[in-house]
Amino acid sequence: MNLPMTSSVYPLRLEGELDAPLSRWLWLVKLVLVIPHWFVLLFLWIAFVALSVVAFFAILFTGRYPRGIFDFNVGVLRWSWRVCFYSFNALATDRYPPFTLADVPDYPARLEVEYPQSLSRGLVLVKSWLLALPQYLIVAVFAGGAWASLNAANDHGGWSSGGGLIGLLVLIAGVVLLFTGRYPRAIFDFVLGMNRWVYRVVAYATLMTDAYPPFRLDMGGPESAPDTVRTDAISPEPAPGL
Repeated sequence: MNLPMTSSVYPLRLEGELDAPLSRWLWLVKLVLVIPHWFVLLFLWIAFVALSVVAFFAILFTGRYPRGIFDFNVGVLRWSWRVCFYSFNALATDRYPPFTLADVPDYPARLEVEYPQSLSRGLVLVKSWLLALPQYLIVAVFAGGAWASLNAANDHGGWSSGGGLIGLLVLIAGVVLLFTGRYPRAIFDFVLGMNRWVYRVVAYATLMTDAYPPFRLDMGGPESAPDTVRTDAISPEPAPGL
């Protein structure tokens, strides 16, 4: 699937656009409105975890992540991000999330993960429980204490902020929206950066990439683009005739 976004240094690309104008009061009932989504996502995440176990053994013996499982798991992450973006991980759109694993190009929240052609057989043994431990501590601060950290450690990326910094800032944004009709842009950019960090850790912990999540908060806007060679760079050899 092609994702017409600025390419990211990291294999997981998470985007979100502040979909103004927003209703002043709708955010007060969004947790109720997304109950059907959480019901479906519960079963999708059960399948996600089970298939991740299958992928673990496939990577261990073949060095490859089965493409069908990979696409399904990316779809679960994508669905989760849309629901979180609509509800209490951002509150940044009033457009109800679609019930689909597929990419929805015109929805303001999007997620994609590059398919790895090969993965380390050795790293698969230590990524989730050892190498990702420092990242879990940061995720715990962002997404809500030990509960969020435990979910990440058990390859359960279907999370919602529960008392963490994301939840606190989104609540503040909701209160400001209620009284002023405006969502503070600075809060949105910060929240988007924290969500990017969390989903990168989820992708790494669930074996979808060998690229270690950067200790970097990419706030707001499109993902950072990789360094490219300048088109106006001086040629290493003189032009003919000089």
